[in-house]
Amino acid sequence: MDLSCFSQSYAQARQKFLEACSHADLKVESHLHPLAGKEGEELAIDVALSGSPCAANLLVVSSGVHGVEGFCGSAVQVDHLRDRNWLRDSHRENVAVLYLHALNPYGFSWLRRVNEDNVDLNRNFNDFSQPLPAHSPYRALASWLVPKRQPPTLLSTLGLAGYAVRHGPKALQTAITSGQHIDPRGLFFAGTQPTWSNLQLRQIIRRLGSHCQRIGWIDVHTGLGPYGVGERIYKGHTTSNDIARAREWWGPQVTSSEDGSSSSAVLNGTLDLAVMQECPLAQYNGLTLEYGTKPGPAVLNALRADQWLQNNPQANDTQRTQIKRQLRDAFYIDSDDWKRRVLEQAREVTAQTLKGLSMT
Repeated sequence: MDLSCFSQSYAQARQKFLEACSHADLKVESHLHPLAGKEGEELAIDVALSGSPCAANLLVVSSGVHGVEGFCGSAVQVDHLRDRNWLRDSHRENVAVLYLHALNPYGFSWLRRVNEDNVDLNRNFNDFSQPLPAHSPYRALASWLVPKRQPPTLLSTLGLAGYAVRHGPKALQTAITSGQHIDPRGLFFAGTQPTWSNLQLRQIIRRLGSHCQRIGWIDVHTGLGPYGVGERIYKGHTTSNDIARAREWWGPQVTSSEDGSSSSAVLNGTLDLAVMQECPLAQYNGLTLEYGTKPGPAVLNALRADQWLQNNPQANDTQRTQIKRQLRDAFYIDSDDWKRRVLEQAREVTAQTLKGLSMT
């Protein structure tokens, strides 16, 4: 298995993606971001379609919704684009394959999970024409989650632990991660308006997917669950028939936040909502392929440190470098065994999705 599909920076990942598309004879459409990357490089959401734009069924593989998590998702995409067997098998009259590379290119390049506005893109697909929720359990946790000092004090850690004791660990996870609109300098901020990436994604999928009868979407993420395990979290309509179909496609191990079987809490404003809104005629079959990296507390502490750094730009270079390394290591395991597990599971999931979409 060729692990060279993994990269060490956004710029390198983008170059590999573009080269793989070129070798596969796929045209790339680049949606340029208004800002530059960490190395001064151009930032973009890169879009490649394999197959007919008129195909009734669309398989989508997306990466980098959460910026720094893009190291994994980009590698999955490059691995597929380099795989002649996959390119041959996926070339079907009634199915097209859409690769969306780096949906949050700013976060990918600058090693942030969020975007240029400190917004969590996968909490941003809300109806902003409606009043935003004014009350959030996040408010009680805000000062503990992103304290004024780094590393966090024992008091802030005990505050979070106390909340878990009083309300339960799942309630703590939900309060932290579900998405909040009250603190733009805090964690999991969902924003107050659609972000650049939100608007770009909606335009792309409306144009390429609104005519489709069925859509199968694999959105690659990291940072939650056991090391190297790709949890298959169902995203879509929550009827019993929809969930049954998901388990028919991807196996009985498919989990759901809504029924409590997933390691993820119930989230607000996620990507699947945008797809179902923009492609209302399509049968939507969505999967978050979530790879575990480090234990939950280590991942959360990396996010807390990175948010502190964002809020304190006067931090010295040594501390900045250490925190950025801590964050990257929380979402990207740079070891061969983890990378092999990632690619093996992704190949299985995409093959299952292709089979599901090809059923008549």
